[in-house]
Amino acid sequence: MSVILLVEQTLNGLQFGVMLFLMAAGLTLVFGVMGLINLTHGSLYMVGAFAAAAVAARTGSFLLALVASIAGAAAVGTIIEMAVIRRLYSRDHLDQVLATFALILILSEGTRWLFGSYPLFLDTPPWLSGTLMLPFGIEYSIYRLSMIGAGLCAAAGLFWMIARTRIGIQIRAGENDREMIGALGVNISRLNTLVFAIGAGLAGLAGALIGAIQSVQVGMGEPVLILAFVVIVIGGIGSIRGAFVGAILVGLTDTLGRFALPHLFALFMDASSATSIGSSLASMSIYLLMAGVLLLRPRGLFGAT
Repeated sequence: MSVILLVEQTLNGLQFGVMLFLMAAGLTLVFGVMGLINLTHGSLYMVGAFAAAAVAARTGSFLLALVASIAGAAAVGTIIEMAVIRRLYSRDHLDQVLATFALILILSEGTRWLFGSYPLFLDTPPWLSGTLMLPFGIEYSIYRLSMIGAGLCAAAGLFWMIARTRIGIQIRAGENDREMIGALGVNISRLNTLVFAIGAGLAGLAGALIGAIQSVQVGMGEPVLILAFVVIVIGGIGSIRGAFVGAILVGLTDTLGRFALPHLFALFMDASSATSIGSSLASMSIYLLMAGVLLLRPRGLFGAT
């Protein structure tokens, strides 16, 4: 197994992990503050990708496309929260699941009506194309490195907001006792809308960044949503730090598993069987990781005790 390939796959896993964090951070914030199971989060990821593709096609600017992805997903998230979600806070989780699943169908068909059924493509800008020579002769995609940097910057900004700002204090307090901060004069309804919009904007940004290396299509958010739920279960529901650690673990486990397991099995079986068995086990690896974490820490790595 080549060391260069191993380093490249590790970087791919890190890139996948930081994108998962952008998804999972919003999910864990919404559940931690509002106690809401939000299945529409994957659809907001899709909305961000389509908004970015549409703006890039009209303007030719990738940076404007990223701004549009955040603004578009946050705007749609705000409308959804004000029109539907805020009626679900006092309902049980089954009602929340059914209502947000219905929103998935509405957003998917609405997107199909606006943009059609065919995939869109978001081109990588010329200044992010090509490869960069890293130490030890490793060539790696400039765009993927920029995705890692953008994700880490977004994570740092989110950590700073939660730890250092008045809004962050209200969010942390809301996770512990919503009724008390309401009694102290905090507008709970406005806080809920803001948290939902922040989570939606982060999901939209992730969708736009991924859209430049994959196709932008209806339904692209559902597979990522499942992984985001795995991340917050591993990290601990309501914990931003847990979402970050869990996302990196899931990204590395999935990527390195798909790379290393077929090579490992090829040491003692034929190539076809090694690829088949290794790929099957690799697809299970993140769920085995989740099971192992829950056996040792039932509330997740950083969940409240």
